[in-house]
Amino acid sequence: MLSREDNELLTRTGRGTPMGEFMRRFWIPCMLVAEIPPADEAPKRLRLLGEDLIVFRDTNGRVGVMDEFCPHRLTSLYFGRNEESGIRCVYHGWKFDVEGNCVDMPSEPPDSNFRRKVRATAYPAVTRGGLLWVYMGPKESPSAVPEFEWLDLPANQLYASRWEQDCNSVQAMEGELDGAHVSFLHRRIDQLDEAKNALTGSYFMEDMSPAWTISDTPYGFIAANRRNVEDDKAYWRFNQFLLPFYTMIAARAGFPRMTRMWVPKDDEHCWVIAVNFRPDQPLKEQELAAWKNGDNTHRKVFPGTTQPTDNKGNEYNIDRNMQKKISFTGIAGIRAQDAMATESPGPIVDRTKEHLAISDTAIIAMRKRLIGEARALADGGPTPRPASNGGLYRVRSHQTLLKRGKGYEDETEVLQALKA
Repeated sequence: MLSREDNELLTRTGRGTPMGEFMRRFWIPCMLVAEIPPADEAPKRLRLLGEDLIVFRDTNGRVGVMDEFCPHRLTSLYFGRNEESGIRCVYHGWKFDVEGNCVDMPSEPPDSNFRRKVRATAYPAVTRGGLLWVYMGPKESPSAVPEFEWLDLPANQLYASRWEQDCNSVQAMEGELDGAHVSFLHRRIDQLDEAKNALTGSYFMEDMSPAWTISDTPYGFIAANRRNVEDDKAYWRFNQFLLPFYTMIAARAGFPRMTRMWVPKDDEHCWVIAVNFRPDQPLKEQELAAWKNGDNTHRKVFPGTTQPTDNKGNEYNIDRNMQKKISFTGIAGIRAQDAMATESPGPIVDRTKEHLAISDTAIIAMRKRLIGEARALADGGPTPRPASNGGLYRVRSHQTLLKRGKGYEDETEVLQALKA
């Protein structure tokens, strides 16, 4: 369990909080490039780390991310006019460029210099890897976009999606790092997958209590979990946790790789951004079709929204008959199953009531790392190392069979496979 004080520190990301200031030292992925409005079209709202923002593209194609509220009388700029390289408030006509400069103040006398004293809060933004990235931290703290291997891949080798989850971002991410739940939450009771290492395969039934090895790294840690299978073999999964909110879950050989992002929308909601990619060839049509339908690593949403079609409002479309005969949960889809497990305790779980076990090893490690990093920064420490060194993110997850009783630290094949 966590103390109430630590739970507050872990889950509060507003400006001025230790975790909020820590996360603002990183470039933050926040939406798909495809979601950014075209030039001179209406802005789009975006809530991020508890801040209400607008996103727009100006006449010259530059992307602006700024405080939703005009610094004059705090009227929403969502209703503003996106015209002639800036967003103009419709209340008094004050106009701001993508950097937040007030470039026109027609309600003031022509000889007034007041517009040069007023700025809208605007954040640097870049587009890479099919995503919009925003930097919300202090200008004097150097930061770098994390150099994931998929960042500069051709569009036909990459697929990304975004949806909303109705709980705190750490709470949502805990479900991703919890390798023990696969044997239960995602279990098929009618059949096993032919592939033994699939999530519904026999390896997860042969050994339902994996052993954990946590290896700290400059960017986070490797969460290695081991299951004893096939006589003298051990099935290893090497998942990655990367600061401040990234996970990489091991994909089967020959399948697309993945990275997921658990980005705080505010303290009680998060954006989940999922990226699947093939580093050396185009994605397959059947893969794309499955992801767009919300299968496996992505989630189906209502058209034109980020709201999942299976959600707590409709009880994730649970089918009790299916629960008896086909699946352990009666909920269709891995992502919906995970969402149910992490949303049902409420938007911020009371971690003082938990009873953690060995199966929670990776979750405990993640909480300690985040709390420790946030406290170190709050105590005057330097910019977190991975925030200023994007190259640290060039790593991979991996899964493999090894001889039972052996560790992996000296296995050259494993160590090489964990490098991008």
